[in-house]
Parts: sequence; C-alpha cells; structure tokens
Amino acid sequence: MTRLIQIQQASTRRVGIVEEPHLRLLRDCSSIYHLAQDALRTGTSLTDAIYKRATREVVDYDPVYAGRSDWHVLPAIDHPQESSRCLVSGTGLTHLGSARERQQMHGNPQQELTDSMKMFRCGVEGGRPAEGKIGTPPEWFYKGTGPILRAHHQPLEVPAHAEDGGEEAEIAGVYLIDASGQPRRLGMSAGNEFSDHLFEKKNYLNLAGSKLRTCALGPELVIDPAFDSISGEVKIERAGTILWSKRIRTGEAEMCHSLQNIEHHHFKYEAHRRPGDIHVHFLGADCLSFGDGVRLIQGDTVQIQFENFGRPLRNTIQIATAPAALIMVNPLAGN
Repeated sequence: MTRLIQIQQASTRRVGIVEEPHLRLLRDCSSIYHLAQDALRTGTSLTDAIYKRATREVVDYDPVYAGRSDWHVLPAIDHPQESSRCLVSGTGLTHLGSARERQQMHGNPQQELTDSMKMFRCGVEGGRPAEGKIGTPPEWFYKGTGPILRAHHQPLEVPAHAEDGGEEAEIAGVYLIDASGQPRRLGMSAGNEFSDHLFEKKNYLNLAGSKLRTCALGPELVIDPAFDSISGEVKIERAGTILWSKRIRTGEAEMCHSLQNIEHHHFKYEAHRRPGDIHVHFLGADCLSFGDGVRLIQGDTVQIQFENFGRPLRNTIQIATAPAALIMVNPLAGN
C-alpha cells in the first residue's frame, strides 16, 4: 500500500512517498490536498497522480521521524489554505470494547443498560445493512476544525477548564469533497482522538463537550488500505518506562457498523458535502487506558501503531498549569 507523508522545513512544504528508510519527495507538490485536487482535475487516480510526480530526491526518514532534522512532520492531512475548511468528527460505540467501557463509565454493568449500551445494541442489530441499503445511524460527534489537529511529536493539550485528557487509539478516514459535492476517500491514518473521559463520566450528556480537544493524526496517510481486521498496540510511557500497554483491533470485522454505513450517515448531511472541504472522521476505539484506571499526567507519551499503517504516532501530554479564566462577553452595541 502507498503511504504518504507531509513534511515542512521553514516555510517549505513537501509531500513524500514512504519508502523505508527513506521518503521519496514529489515534484511540485506542497500538500496532499493539492495532489488530490490535481488528480480530480486531470481525471486520474490518486495513485497515478502520486507516482507521476515521484522524483529521485530522497530524505532520510529516521531523523525526520525522531525530530532531529530541519524537516518536521505535519498532520497526515490538512487544508493548506483555509484550515477551518477541515472538519474533524467521529463515530463512537462502534467496537464492543468501547461500548463495554462506556457501560461501566455511566452505570453499573450488572444493572439496567445505559443509553450508550442501548445505542450500541442498535448498531449490532442494524449497523451492517445489505449492499445499497441504509442502516442504523451510529453515534456521531464533532471535534472541531483543522487547527485542532496535531502531528506526530506535537503535544496534546489538556486545557485549564478540562478535568482530564485520555487517549483513544483509532483509525481515521480522510476525505475530500469534489466539485460536484461527492465525497472521495483519500485514505486512512492512525490517530489519537483524545477526550475528557472524567468529564464525560459525570454525565453521558457531557460527551459533546468532552470531545472538543486537540487530537493527533499521522504520521502517514495510507492510500486505499484494507479495512477488515487490523491489529494494533497502544502504549503509555511515563518517565522512560512503559506504564500501560494493550493490544487492540479495529476494522469492519471488529465493528458493529460497516464503513459504508458510517460514511453514509456522516455525509448524508448537505453541509458535509461542500466542494473543496476536507473531512477527518475517527472510526472508533477498541479500548481506553481510562477504563483500566490510568490517568495521564504531564509529560506522559502516548504511542499508537496499527499494522500496515506505517510508523507509530507519538504525542506527549501537556497539561495547562494556569487556572481557568472566566470568559467575558462584551456587547458591541453600547459603551
């Protein structure tokens, strides 16, 4: 599978093909967004557009990945001209593990099912419709726009108003809306969806607010990957040692909703089909360290890796130290 990476040196941006242990740079290509737009404009496949621009210019991947190079890694996708035209969202309750942890978070597992588990069961019953049919809508949430995306090695911030910050190891679909309003999947990337689980635990209606956080994507975008059953691993490092780790699985075989059903229910909204927009949509997590009683602290590093999705995504936790400040709204109408 072809894997792409976006890198930047000072004000210069380049796109490269991952050819371990090197990155082969593309000609006249500063972003995956422009590469995809060019493929649409010329009527070629994205893969053909990639290899037509391949040069003999290569960069050693190891120092770039480790942060020891003048080049640094960018998020696996962005909208290079208008960052707000990248919508970041996600679908929850897609994996059995996440549904079980949500049940434990919001109620006693031995008592009546929570609304979260009821919604999960609706997905089990109707989330994988026959070809050409529309299935049960999954849980959907909004995370923000392009500026909340963090790249490999960039910190994930826990703001002053937050109660917590916890990893969610997921794969995200990456999409571009073409000139006719048709969603086009560019590929998929490993991601850390990152949420405030402690705030959410107080009341499941806090879910919406718990998702309004920075999140990480990358370092690589995989073009047209298989999305059946994908193994992975998430690790949390503290002070140079492994604090917690777990093997995880994702992909359609591990989920109660099909990818087609998830994509339909995201893009059925006309506002999500605006030509030229980028969409990053997280597809759900298998497990959370929060469910095992882990609380991330300043300086912890989260590593997420999925098989055939390139090098691991690593991000350090950065917790705001200043107290939350009251936000005042001033009327414009008078003095």
